[in-house]
Parts: sequence; structure tokens; C-alpha cells
Amino acid sequence: MELIANVLLAAGAFGAAVYCLVLSRRLSRFTQLENGMGGAIAVLSAQVDDMTRALGQAQTAAGDQTARLEGLTRRAEAAAARLDLLVARLRLRRRRQRERQREGKTENAKHDASVLSGEA
Repeated sequence: MELIANVLLAAGAFGAAVYCLVLSRRLSRFTQLENGMGGAIAVLSAQVDDMTRALGQAQTAAGDQTARLEGLTRRAEAAAARLDLLVARLRLRRRRQRERQREGKTENAKHDASVLSGEA
């Protein structure tokens, strides 16, 4: 009985040793930087770092452009307000000119009527 237990114990130890050897080889292939999964992880990690830097630069540039765009928008709104005032002034001038022309026509018509009636 003791002999069977020893044989089974030795077989279990041998099986565990073979299992550890297989795992060791897989792990060494996994962590190789040249062609294994470790290389892929290292490349992806470098790409993530590059993308993080690029994202930071893009955010900074976007912030700068946002501030610039806000300034331009304020200037455009101020210019639009000035244009509105100018258009309103122009319309008021035109209205006054038309009123003057009507008054002039009315006075001319009164003068013509007085000439025709012999009052002049």
C-alpha cells in the first residue's frame, strides 16, 4: 500500500513538473518583446501614450480656438449692432426725404393752383 502511495505521489509530482514546464514556456513566449504578446502590449502601451499626448494637445488647441472664436463672435455681434443702427438711420433719412418731397409737391401743387386761379 505504501509503495502504491509513493508511486502515485511520484507520478503526481512528475505531472506537476511537466505542467510547470509547459506554463513556463508559454509565459516566456508571452512576455517576449520581439514577437510575443508582450511586444504587442508594449506597442499598444506606446500608442496609448502617444494618443494621450495628442489628445492633450488637441484639447489645448480646441480651448485656444474656442477663446478666439468667442472673441470673433463678440466682434461680429458688435458689428451687427452697428449695422442695424446704420440701416435704421438710412431708413429714417429716406422716410424724411420722402416726406420733404411730398411737402414740396403739395406746396408746388398749391402754387400751381393759385397761379391757375389767378391769385398769384
